[in-house]
Amino acid sequence: MERLRRDPFTVQTVRSTAAATLSYVVALQLSSEPAPLTAPLTALLVVQVTLYSTLTTSLRRVNSVVVGVLIAIAFSVLVGLSWWSLALVILASLLVGRLVRVEEFIPEVAISAMLVLGVTQVADTAWDRVLETLIGAVVGMLFNLVLAPPVWVETAGDSIEDLARRMRRLLLEAAEEFGGAPHVGRAAARLHEARRLDNDVAEVDAALRTAEDSLRLNPRVKEGLLHRIVLRTGLDTLEICAVVLRVLTRTLTDLAKQRSGQELLPGPTALAVQETAQHTADAFVSYAVLVTASGSEAAEPAETRLAGELRAARTCRDRAARLLLASALREPGHWQLYGAMLAEIDRVLDELDPEHRGRRLMEELDRHTRASRERRRRLTSRYRLGRPGRA
Repeated sequence: MERLRRDPFTVQTVRSTAAATLSYVVALQLSSEPAPLTAPLTALLVVQVTLYSTLTTSLRRVNSVVVGVLIAIAFSVLVGLSWWSLALVILASLLVGRLVRVEEFIPEVAISAMLVLGVTQVADTAWDRVLETLIGAVVGMLFNLVLAPPVWVETAGDSIEDLARRMRRLLLEAAEEFGGAPHVGRAAARLHEARRLDNDVAEVDAALRTAEDSLRLNPRVKEGLLHRIVLRTGLDTLEICAVVLRVLTRTLTDLAKQRSGQELLPGPTALAVQETAQHTADAFVSYAVLVTASGSEAAEPAETRLAGELRAARTCRDRAARLLLASALREPGHWQLYGAMLAEIDRVLDELDPEHRGRRLMEELDRHTRASRERRRRLTSRYRLGRPGRA
């Protein structure tokens, strides 16, 4: 049951059904149509998974429907319905929809115009459609204002932690290959797995956008901007690490090609590399827990674990670097790949460093503050320019 309550699809289904039904009941009382289905249709499309998206969607949808109805009324009075007038209605609706900036609801302008022109061709009924649209939009907005949608931060946090665990598993599997003589095909399979992380990052990004929208204009949320920035910068860091992992698996593949079935690294060197990977992989999860922690009580232990894992990873990395240097002196043909491996590990450790995260957070907060000040300055300038001159 708890899982269903945290599922955006389930919550959206229940909320949309309730809002559409309520808008139909209201429209039956206010509209002269016997079956005012436009009201529940609008409510169904307006009620979104977050309050912010509901408000923005409502305004654009009402705008698109009203514009479409006005175009249909004009054409029904002048020319009526025929194949060429229908073509002109569609063309005019799409062009006007772009001019009034209804964005993704441009087709809705043409749909509204066609429905009014083809079904009724009566101005009074057309205005009933506008009324029903307004009823559906208002009910949808009030529904989300009275029963505020959930805040999807926890769901996005779970997605970020799942991504970190997948990255941890991939790094550990790649590190195991350094202890033997893997076939090139096995090494290439790790590379393909790393490339699939791009799809995982895209899915987490979609969940995070929903969480960010749920924090906007939500009266139950305090410090919404800080939550958004913490989650967004955390995902950005993991995305960079995912790219580095892909490069690391490519280095593994190239080394497997050069060794041609031989042992990739000597035993002590492989062990040092694997220990470095173990601590770095664990740092992925600790970093994700730190980013998604809901308060200081949960964040402090995660930050302590992360710092310890990074220290251990750097210690193992230094030992691996000395052993790789000795291997490179014996086999100079592999020094580029050894150096690339160390550089990729260093990049991951630097990205996960808490100090680096703190700088990123401060930079993002400063950027949002400057942007907010600039918006206020422009609004103030427009207000002053619009004020009438004093005598």
